[in-house]
Amino acid sequence: MPVIDTSQDDTSFTVVTEFDAPVERVWELWADARQLERWWGPPGYPATFTRHDFTVPGRSVYWMPGDGDVHPNYAAWSFVDIQPPNALEVDNGFADETGEPVPGFPWNRFSVRLEADGPRTRMTVRVAFGSAAELERMLGYGMREGFLAALSQTDAILAEG
Repeated sequence: MPVIDTSQDDTSFTVVTEFDAPVERVWELWADARQLERWWGPPGYPATFTRHDFTVPGRSVYWMPGDGDVHPNYAAWSFVDIQPPNALEVDNGFADETGEPVPGFPWNRFSVRLEADGPRTRMTVRVAFGSAAELERMLGYGMREGFLAALSQTDAILAEG
């Protein structure tokens, strides 16, 4: 899964990757909670999805092991738009175990676009925040590096078929 490009503006960052798999197969990485658990979270911090209602206006709730102090363990997604198998928009942020937002932590919106490139798939993920300060805060926690590390786990899942 080569990273083709990364970029950043005042309130967002974008990662473009390419996969040796068709769009429909890459889509399953997002749609299937069991596959998602295997890559959503950097190595050593696997996500466990306790809820994955992959519909609009569905919600997902997951937790990752962590120190529980600097980084709350639970997070949630609120699905804004789903266009199988090419597009997905999700509001994402730290939450309690029921999926309610944790006060004081900004939520972000990530937009996923999958495009066929012959037998390969190009995935563009844009993560947008409400302000430059929110973006900088989350980048300070290592969000971009964690996301890139998480993505590095997808090739093994896709290779299984």
